[in-house]
Amino acid sequence: MKNVLITGGSRGIGRKMVYKFAEAGYNVILNYNQSEVSAVEIQREFKNVKAFRADVSNREEVQEMFEFARKKFKDGIDILINNAGVSCTGLLQDVTMEEWNNLMAVNLNGVFYCTQEVLPDMIAKHSGKIINISSIWGMVGAANEVAYSTSKAAIIGMTKALAKEVGPSHINVNCIAPGIVMTDMVSEYTLEEFDAIREQIPLGKIGSTEDVANLALYLASDAGNYITGQVISPNGGWVI
Repeated sequence: MKNVLITGGSRGIGRKMVYKFAEAGYNVILNYNQSEVSAVEIQREFKNVKAFRADVSNREEVQEMFEFARKKFKDGIDILINNAGVSCTGLLQDVTMEEWNNLMAVNLNGVFYCTQEVLPDMIAKHSGKIINISSIWGMVGAANEVAYSTSKAAIIGMTKALAKEVGPSHINVNCIAPGIVMTDMVSEYTLEEFDAIREQIPLGKIGSTEDVANLALYLASDAGNYITGQVISPNGGWVI
């Protein structure tokens, strides 16, 4: 039974991934920061899920989380899914330094901290998988989401470079860049806005958290053993 750590696992895409991996028989460390009630509820549903609170933008808390994981699982973490993220909308000229720094701290530094913590064990075992969750906006950019797009584009660059660096150690590093997915991040969209977006998507529908979770499960499985350094975008054909 393999061990997976999923950051931001209490809500949205992360929550669905926790369910998918737990149901598939993986041991799961569910990382959360603020959504304790949700995290505890999920932990109660599955004997193979352990929740741990850590702010991924805080290096010391990330280190404590991985120490916890090593105590729970003798073999350490086999699969790391860097999913935790925050958004920031508005004109770039209106983005404050505090908003910029917070977004980069969570979306980018969090990926760096977690990846740096897991790599020694993976390199020692000569195996492991890292899956980074980016966004379609990291691929093509979005007006009024420059800061968010920047952080997600950086994750794509990190994925490609790291895949080359740790490939000789038999570690796969891939990136999922979802299109629009029904989560809390888009809860403020109006029906008119959703309709306008659907018209731009060849498949004519908004994505689901399950679409992303199924892809993550595939990449984590043996079926994805020959895939590395790739950016896969479940977006219904919105960006081709």
